[in-house]
Amino acid sequence: MTRFTKLAGAVSGLAIMLGATWAQAEVLFWSTQARPVEEAQAMRDNVLKGFEGGVDYQPNEDGPWLTRLQAELEAGSGSIGVLGGLHGSFSAMNPDDLVDLDDLGVVSSSETYNTLAKLGTDHLQYVPWMQASYIMAANKQALQYLPAGADINALSYDQLIEWTANVEAATGEKKFGFPAGEKGLKHRFFQGYLYPSYTNGVVRTFASDEAVVAWEKFRELWSHTNPASTNFANMQEQLLNGDAWIVFDHTSRLAQAFNERPDDFVAFPAPAGPKGRGFMPVLVGMAIPRTAPDLDAAKALVSYMLKPETQIATLKATNFFPVVNVELPADVPPAVKAAGDAVAIMSASPDANPGLLPAGLGDKGGDFSRVYVDTFERIILAGQDIRSVLDDQKAVLAKIMQDSGAPCWAPDAPSEGACPVE
Repeated sequence: MTRFTKLAGAVSGLAIMLGATWAQAEVLFWSTQARPVEEAQAMRDNVLKGFEGGVDYQPNEDGPWLTRLQAELEAGSGSIGVLGGLHGSFSAMNPDDLVDLDDLGVVSSSETYNTLAKLGTDHLQYVPWMQASYIMAANKQALQYLPAGADINALSYDQLIEWTANVEAATGEKKFGFPAGEKGLKHRFFQGYLYPSYTNGVVRTFASDEAVVAWEKFRELWSHTNPASTNFANMQEQLLNGDAWIVFDHTSRLAQAFNERPDDFVAFPAPAGPKGRGFMPVLVGMAIPRTAPDLDAAKALVSYMLKPETQIATLKATNFFPVVNVELPADVPPAVKAAGDAVAIMSASPDANPGLLPAGLGDKGGDFSRVYVDTFERIILAGQDIRSVLDDQKAVLAKIMQDSGAPCWAPDAPSEGACPVE
């Protein structure tokens, strides 16, 4: 071997070592979110580019995301620096596998979210990162019929019912719109809004006396609902054509109305019941696995992601809303501004009572939602006795929970093993 060859080999080896060092200097952000190609590229180009040291943003489906994470945890070392995932993904983990983040000093503006992020411990196991949700919206023509003294940003179910009754009395038409069609998201309303607001649960309390009251109230609301709601899917269409003046739906399914006619509509939080203001956040967080190769860099990235300017950039890249107080810029679409304000007020309200997305159900997720749809159809559409229907459906729900083994999720109290239907 010549002297030149030896030197070339040494240089090559040094380059490889340096390359490895440089690669390790980037924080690997292992996420289940912002997976579409356009969103992932926007994350890299517009959100993460300003982080000193660099970020390797790698979004994955839930399966591969969990497989690699578990392999690194079992090995006792790894390359993942920061995890991005839904609350449900973190709640299924052992808190001992995550680094306590109490010392970051940067948390969500929602105390409810900060409590959820502790995963039942005394320490912050993940940091809320971004959120989406379902909200209410109304044609501004309906505002004149609000009950006396009602605050649209702090309505109760009783006030909502009175409001819809007032509109019907004044116009002669049932102007509440509900996404009860085949492709409507009605099951999320029952799971995340009605049940938490009246029962402080969704599984344990399914057939409780409080649940009977909840369905009685919804029956009252339905009496002022446009009967064509059984064909409604995206409520933005009914807002635009005037078939409904007051509606409930996911933020993305209201966007067209606000973007086309922003001056005609108002967005506001869901109403509250005796157990608080039930709502279903799609809550995304960031965590650091105990095997992170550079803890300081990982913590720095988490802090960076919660800066107001980064939260706004994330909103533009993903259409998920900030979890910290920010002043939205003028150049965001009207739908983003309207929905963002409503989501922020709702999640930060003192009576907020989030009903999280179902978790741990596996292939039983569709069966779980079917229970709530069938209950709605029997009680509301067929007019059957509420107590009898709940008792029938309770057995169906209990079997689903036992077969899936899914533990309880908020607002139900935690369970050891399958969440019981009490």
